[in-house]
Amino acid sequence: MELILLGPPGAGKGTQSKLLETRYGVAQISTGDMLRAEVKAGTPIGLEAKSIMDAGKLVSDDILIRMIGERIKRPDCAKGFILDGFPRTVPQAEALDKLLHEQAVDLDAVIELKVDEAILVERISGRYSCAKCGEGYHDKFKQPKTPGVCDACGGTEFIRRPDDKAETVHARLEAYNAQTAPILPYYRARGRLFTVDGMAEMDEVEAQIEAVLRGLGVAAA
Repeated sequence: MELILLGPPGAGKGTQSKLLETRYGVAQISTGDMLRAEVKAGTPIGLEAKSIMDAGKLVSDDILIRMIGERIKRPDCAKGFILDGFPRTVPQAEALDKLLHEQAVDLDAVIELKVDEAILVERISGRYSCAKCGEGYHDKFKQPKTPGVCDACGGTEFIRRPDDKAETVHARLEAYNAQTAPILPYYRARGRLFTVDGMAEMDEVEAQIEAVLRGLGVAAA
């Protein structure tokens, strides 16, 4: 199975990728994680990327594509892979298509997790976690049973991620709509795009993705 998951920040791509990784025996590939791993390992391409980042510049599409090309050759991708958060632009999608063609890899599907942006902002901006154990909570959907006390460890300090602020979420959504949303027609024109309701419960989203994959003849491990 070769799959791309698309959707704005907070849509649940990472969560669904992990579920698919376990169920289908494929590798989840997050370009951010992959980039950090290559830099940490000091590989030739990682050192090339590090010099660019150290100079305060963005890593080029060419480097990212080469990293992906090397990554999908590894043994854990023998049964396939899930790309989480890549491609982000039409040029990246075109470059990825070229790479996959050169490696004789067929992309099964591009699945979009469609969301209601207003609800998504509420979902993300309300998140916080226990500073001690990391247990997650939400202002509206999941509060500690005892106010101010973590259910899991009894901790009394809580933190919020800086990028979970409402204004930051709005900015990330605007960037997604401007840069990434235009690749949806690109994949739709190639008959690869499928859409699921990303606002549904986690199990329901998983079931919708499973239905798409079954319809394509992709069987779980």
